[in-house]
Amino acid sequence: QVQLVESGGGLVQAGGSLRLSCAASGSIFRLNVMGWYRQAPGKQRELVAIIISGGNGNYADSVKGRFTISRDNARNTVYLQMNSLKPEDTAVYYCTLRDRGLDYWGQGTQVTVSS
Repeated sequence: QVQLVESGGGLVQAGGSLRLSCAASGSIFRLNVMGWYRQAPGKQRELVAIIISGGNGNYADSVKGRFTISRDNARNTVYLQMNSLKPEDTAVYYCTLRDRGLDYWGQGTQVTVSS
């Protein structure tokens, strides 16, 4: 069974930074896709960034130039460095893993950006 455990959310002022982490455990194939989605109150869940094993990140236009996704394959961990945060980045951030056609989700971590 695959589990994803997120950490690093919190409250930050606009212009500040946060770093999210997500560690995956269980039976995981080395070639997979990990990433982050977010869901703001009253809105649909949206893609923030994804990264494949050994590849570069792909980003939503709204976070390009501000967020950086990275991963440590040896630790099955994905990170999201968020800089220049804006109030509109406020949401619950979910880690995701796609492995052999199956999607797994973390429990979510709250990010709140005050103006």
